[in-house]
Amino acid sequence: MKKIISYLCLTLLLVFTFSCTDLEIEPTDSLITEGFAGVANVESEVENLSNIIARGNLASQDGLFALNEVSTDEYVVATRGTDWGDNGRWLAIHRHSWDADLQDIRFCWQELNSVTINATRVINPQSTNTEGDLVTEKAQARFYRAWAMTWILDMWRQVPYRNVDAPNSEIPSVLTGQVAIDSIVADLNIAIRDLPTVTSSNGIDLKSSPTKAAANHLLAKLHLNKHVYLGTSPDNADMQVVINAVNAIEADGYQLAASGDFFDIFRPSNDVETIWWSPADAGPRIWPTLHYNLNTPSNTGGGWNGFTTLSEFYQLFEGNPDTNYQGDGQEERRGFVPDPSTVDEINLGIGYGFLIGQQYDENGAPLTARSNVGAVPLVFTKEVTKAEYSSPADDAVLETDGTRMFKYHPNEDGGDRRLHIVNYRYGDAYLMKAEAMFRMGTDVTAMINTLRTVRGASSLASVTEADLLAERGREMYAEVTRRQDLIRFGQYLRAWNLKEASDANREIFPIPIADVLANPNLVQNPGY
Repeated sequence: MKKIISYLCLTLLLVFTFSCTDLEIEPTDSLITEGFAGVANVESEVENLSNIIARGNLASQDGLFALNEVSTDEYVVATRGTDWGDNGRWLAIHRHSWDADLQDIRFCWQELNSVTINATRVINPQSTNTEGDLVTEKAQARFYRAWAMTWILDMWRQVPYRNVDAPNSEIPSVLTGQVAIDSIVADLNIAIRDLPTVTSSNGIDLKSSPTKAAANHLLAKLHLNKHVYLGTSPDNADMQVVINAVNAIEADGYQLAASGDFFDIFRPSNDVETIWWSPADAGPRIWPTLHYNLNTPSNTGGGWNGFTTLSEFYQLFEGNPDTNYQGDGQEERRGFVPDPSTVDEINLGIGYGFLIGQQYDENGAPLTARSNVGAVPLVFTKEVTKAEYSSPADDAVLETDGTRMFKYHPNEDGGDRRLHIVNYRYGDAYLMKAEAMFRMGTDVTAMINTLRTVRGASSLASVTEADLLAERGREMYAEVTRRQDLIRFGQYLRAWNLKEASDANREIFPIPIADVLANPNLVQNPGY
């Protein structure tokens, strides 16, 4: 697409240009003589940035989601017969055995860099518009650039960057450490100044674009993880930035959803928690974990029966670990499997949150697995006992193994797939503030218990660092935060089910080989 400049394509072009000594280039060639061009219609280009984030590997079950969720103790994608093998791709992510050729790494790197490139074009002083003020649009572009650069810093620790007035012939410089952080903060400060204030009670459509609250959320997240990026210890000044940013979000009216409304946050309707959402297809958050025979309106092929959570993660939640039916005494965030006598057109027999035990159809009839494995009851187990297919004898186990986990329900908008994915919400901001206060020496037990009470969980006598990590897991599962959280709490490299302890180099990803070759300012990360 003409509007999207892929960083990979650009850098490969540079390699071709400078390595072909017999190539004749006219003095007027735009690659050599022109500055880094602005855009003729800023509004259209800002919309394009939103579309990049809401499409492809930045919004699907691949790429950004897989690298930050499947690589943790939240998800494993077992090879189920002929399904989900994909040349070992999914198990490589879970086991931390990836290399620089993994497609999820390549595509995620490319798309995040395309956001920074396109956002910089919008920010360029040469960018114009047919009419209207450009202040808000350029502030939105700065937010999008800060968002993409933060992910690149988080996942690779090296951020390709070109100034807005640099010529196209200039190979992007690479920002690392404090320099990268300062660049991101500069963008966010301008974004916070120039973006509109959208309160929790404003219309849902306004929250699909960057706002002051969204920029403050990203500012808090950056400073909460800053010590990880610098290889230092948490600094009180950074923790105070987190607290101040969350206080600003609270001043805009954002708050915890009322008891009983947790899963409503993930519906395409307005709520007091959602700060920023994208018009992305929620299907990739639903179909990968649902079984083929579960009710999947608008997805006639059924679920994809891939993603499942690990027993140890499921057991972080309060309630009987062996059953999760309605009325079993579980906390709200764990969800439920509907009692067969209570299924209706709303829950379709599926339920919410964590699906374990016997599953049912929309009429309350117990489901079975597919015919190729025989009349095996569709009973999701707590443990994932096997991850790789070796013979037909594995079919039944691989088809039903594992508790299924999701937050977005398929029965919305009359059964149509929903174009609504929550990027930032107040529950995350609330826990970031609690963690910052904890790291500054404050007892946050009362604050955590306020959240737990709202979510239907019992109070804790005290709160430790391990309790904070567990609470973030219970609150933020499947919301692309787990890898970051585990790294910050020093738990990402440990062993868990179907994964051995991994090397420290695995906390960050390898840079795609083609990009290292194309840009001499990039240095491959250690261990790759």
